[in-house]
Amino acid sequence: MRTIGFFNNKGGVGKTSLVYHIAWMLSELGVAVIAADLDPQANLTSMFLPDERLEELWSQPDGTTVNGAIRPLIEGEGDIATAHVEAVSEEIGLLVGDLRLSGIEDELSTVWPDCLSGKVRAFRVTSAFARLIAQAAEARGATIALVDVGPNLGAINRAALLACDSLVIPLGADLFSLQGLRNMGPAIKRWREEWRDRLERRPDTPLALPEGRMQPVGYVIMRHSVRLDRPVLAYNKWIARIPGDYATSVLGDDRSTAPEPDQDQNRIALLKDYRSLMPLAQEARKPMFLLKPADGAFGGHQKAVLGCYEDFETLTRGIMNRCGVTLPRARLPAR
Repeated sequence: MRTIGFFNNKGGVGKTSLVYHIAWMLSELGVAVIAADLDPQANLTSMFLPDERLEELWSQPDGTTVNGAIRPLIEGEGDIATAHVEAVSEEIGLLVGDLRLSGIEDELSTVWPDCLSGKVRAFRVTSAFARLIAQAAEARGATIALVDVGPNLGAINRAALLACDSLVIPLGADLFSLQGLRNMGPAIKRWREEWRDRLERRPDTPLALPEGRMQPVGYVIMRHSVRLDRPVLAYNKWIARIPGDYATSVLGDDRSTAPEPDQDQNRIALLKDYRSLMPLAQEARKPMFLLKPADGAFGGHQKAVLGCYEDFETLTRGIMNRCGVTLPRARLPAR
């Protein structure tokens, strides 16, 4: 099973929307996937589920959300519980997010140094997210897990990203995304090194611990406008800066010259701004590339929907290829 995290220290770059659409595209290709919402804001969960279902899950006893499954361990009542995996579709299983997840930040911070002393509980808590994801994948027969996290460098994100084999970095074409790269690159490197040090001190226990590879596989530039006006000129200015900043901050490559943006092997894709498709998709509660005339996507919208499908199929295949995942060659028949 391959676990892929989507992370940027800068919020508002379309990270959650990217996870959502890739999960649906994998479903279109017939691939079983777990979507793990480890962002305390639970935005991914709210994209998948209507408010009524979400309120029902949040009001049920512990175990129906990520927070509920971890709560027994945090409160000293045992290990993680068996998490509920919401069946979004035949292929998509959702580990339900919860705003209460933010309450375990302090505990994750406290146990991090305790791992250096080889304390079993410290390793249990730090590896809780990784073990929940593995548990959910086994229950659903999933071969891929996509992990959504918040835009910060806190203990929750550290534990969530330690569960990931690979990292995809969504970016906007702006100064704030570049600063996010400069912040997150050194943090990921530090977390990886610190976790390796802790793994060398692991206690003699059958506990399944993540390797914490967190290998960056590239970046995706989101919300790129194709209009020929001043915003495009501004976008291009920042797009030209991304290859060098990514190489330096994320890969630790102090190259003197950066490649041209269109020739940067680290760039997975540059996605267009789909403008009016997103509001329709939010209203219909489905991905943009599955919108139908009944959802309001008629006329010119249908051409945009087809283009969006091609874009996300290409993007999804590109990401999975970089992560060492082989996907079916052909898409499923139209539903």
